Amino acid sequence: MSTSDTIEPNRRDFLYIATGMAGVVGAGAVAWPFIDQMRPDASTLAVSSIEVDVAAVEPGMSIVVKWRGKPVFIRNRTPEEVKAAQDTPLADLKDPVARNANLPSDAPATDSDRAAAKDKENWIVMVGVCTHLGCVPLGQQGDFGGWFCPCHGSHYDTAGRIRKGPAPENLAVPTLAFLSDTKIKIG
Repeated sequence: MSTSDTIEPNRRDFLYIATGMAGVVGAGAVAWPFIDQMRPDASTLAVSSIEVDVAAVEPGMSIVVKWRGKPVFIRNRTPEEVKAAQDTPLADLKDPVARNANLPSDAPATDSDRAAAKDKENWIVMVGVCTHLGCVPLGQQGDFGGWFCPCHGSHYDTAGRIRKGPAPENLAVPTLAFLSDTKIKIG
């Protein structure tokens, strides 16, 4: 056979191609329900963000809300708590990274980088899950007046930064925004 000879498709070639295409379409039709069931359902998508009214939270008070199945601590810190967190040298921290989803991943763990907003440094919003083994720390306890995880002895300060114990990281600050002076959107 020379290079100038061309092979004309015949009926058998058409049947092979048509059968192969039918197989691909059939496999896709069978696989689609399994692929589709992996998407999050409507109830999960509905709670991807929440709005929290914090008008009743006075300085020194905290509330816990649930977001994405996890507790979120919202605290209106007193001026003394803010000052104690601001006066803590970064060298004293076990985790020097802010862990704030609203900032670059390498932002330092200063009090202002952990606060809910630059102009609202009294507010702290954190996912309330200990970074050691996932326990829920107790508020306004421990050696630094912040949060204490009694399961393994992790102590967090008033900015949610790990100061003592086995936890390796600061409590995470979720994506958030103040919609007004008294309403916070988380997520």
